[in-house]
This record gives sequence, structure tokens and C-alpha cells, in this order.
Amino acid sequence: MRSPRRLNLGQRIVIVIGLGVGLAVFGLWATSQGIASGWVGYAPLSSSAAYRSSLSIAFAGGLHPWVRLVIWLALIVFWTVVSIVFLRSPSERRHD
Repeated sequence: MRSPRRLNLGQRIVIVIGLGVGLAVFGLWATSQGIASGWVGYAPLSSSAAYRSSLSIAFAGGLHPWVRLVIWLALIVFWTVVSIVFLRSPSERRHD
């Protein structure tokens, strides 16, 4: 594989966008671990007591909100740093 500096701007943009989409999918997966979801056998728009109690059970699991925030901020910082490295203009050599 060629060095990132040898790729043209369009190729570097495609890599940065692909990395962003991949990190978004990973972030969605990582922050949804432990959350119960799925079909429970009743009409989801009903106002029954069973529906309300199942909502509290569904949101009881998973990560704390601040942990989810830290995960997303870390992924955003990582993507930003990698994007800056890939998209910066090639340095010109100085002839002293």
C-alpha cells in the first residue's frame, strides 16, 4: 500500500470518510452493549402497565451515560487526528 502522502486528495478524502463511517458503526455497537431490546409480544404503542415496566427494564442495562459520552468523544478525537494527518498538504522541502 502506498504512503498516505503519495495518494491524491480524492483518495485521502475517501479514506477519511470510510474511517468515519467505520468508527460510527463501532461507536454504535460499543455504546449499545448490554441494552435489552427486541420484540416482547405486545403492541409497542399501548399504554399498558406492562409496556411502561418493560421500558424501565430495557433502559436499566448498558453503560452509564457518561461512559457513552467518553467513548464517543474518544472516537471523535481519534477521527479528527487521523483526518488531519491524512488531509494535510504535503510539506515542501526547503533548500537552504
